[in-house]
Amino acid sequence: MDFRREAAALMRRNRRTAQGHTFTVPAGGMYPNQWLWDSCFHAIILSHIEPDMAKAELRALFARQLPNGMVPHMIFWRKVVWPPSYSWGLKGTSSITQPPMIAYAAWEIHRRSPDRAFLEEIYPKLFAHYKYMVNERDPVYHHLAGIINPDESGEDNSPRFDAPMRVGPDINMYVHIWKRQALVRANRLCNFEAELCMSKTFWVKDVPFNTILVKNLERFGHIAHLLGHHEGERFAKEHVDLIRGAMRERLFADGVYWSAMGHEYTPLRVATWAHFAPLFAGLYTREEAEAVVKNHFYNESTFRSPFGIRTTSKQEPAYRPKRFWRGPIWMAPHWFMYHGLSAYGFEKEAAWIRERSRSLIEGNGFREYFNPETGEGYGASHFTWGALVLDMEGE
Repeated sequence: MDFRREAAALMRRNRRTAQGHTFTVPAGGMYPNQWLWDSCFHAIILSHIEPDMAKAELRALFARQLPNGMVPHMIFWRKVVWPPSYSWGLKGTSSITQPPMIAYAAWEIHRRSPDRAFLEEIYPKLFAHYKYMVNERDPVYHHLAGIINPDESGEDNSPRFDAPMRVGPDINMYVHIWKRQALVRANRLCNFEAELCMSKTFWVKDVPFNTILVKNLERFGHIAHLLGHHEGERFAKEHVDLIRGAMRERLFADGVYWSAMGHEYTPLRVATWAHFAPLFAGLYTREEAEAVVKNHFYNESTFRSPFGIRTTSKQEPAYRPKRFWRGPIWMAPHWFMYHGLSAYGFEKEAAWIRERSRSLIEGNGFREYFNPETGEGYGASHFTWGALVLDMEGE
């Protein structure tokens, strides 16, 4: 399989133009809109093959940035019949966000195709977005960003969120969707005020979300330094240190990081791939990282399957190998783990992730997610996340 050629063809297939903007949809039929972290993944992929299109992807995201700096998790460039959308309280976009991957994507574009003018163009928008994250999403100044809906994590029905959603491990997927819609309605009634809404409905300090925020603030700091914007550079460094410290103080226990809910930081003791996410931002010590690899990465009774890493431990009551984020293998978590493992020098383990990822796609095509017990592909076809293997291979 000529992976570079196939990935490029996939990205062209899913490219759309609307209202003067060019962007990529995750999958044409099932996901016809623009999504925040999906577009960041697309920009990273396109940085290897079409840098101008990678820049267009981020420009499209910023075209619908809200006045408070938030970038919505969905942009509805066209009216679509399917999938049906519910009222988010805003015209043309959703009113929640997703993991803040934009600075990382911007830096990857510049790293492969240097363009100082592009970075200057988006710099004020990046700064506004990360100010929103550390201010509006941390109303109690504990230095951890909160999410107000499971959708903001990018892992819509992950069992990490069962307790704050008040659901059991056997929750039906359609009931789960309805309950997430109810969260949006509740937050819309109080105008999405963090202090008023999140604490009363759904208020989670999620490990992958905050890990991604740390890594992206580091990248934003690189951009600010390159451009000579000292205020942004100081802002980034200060909040990287604060968030890293808060995660260690409030979310770390028994050798791994756990998400937490509410103002009391009640641990959400559900074992998911979130144990591996902190590798991406270097949050573990070397000794801790070695223990995570030994106790979790190689543990076939929990995370390691013949085809990759399960998103939920096999020992969890909620584990379902066919149910979206409740067990199946997804390419984005594989990508985060690959880069985290590589950064710590776990080259053999990173290579295993890369090879399993490529093998799944070669055997099943670019599917949305995969059964960890059989390797069978599920969900949308021609799904873009599989092209992240191109970045793992450094092509």
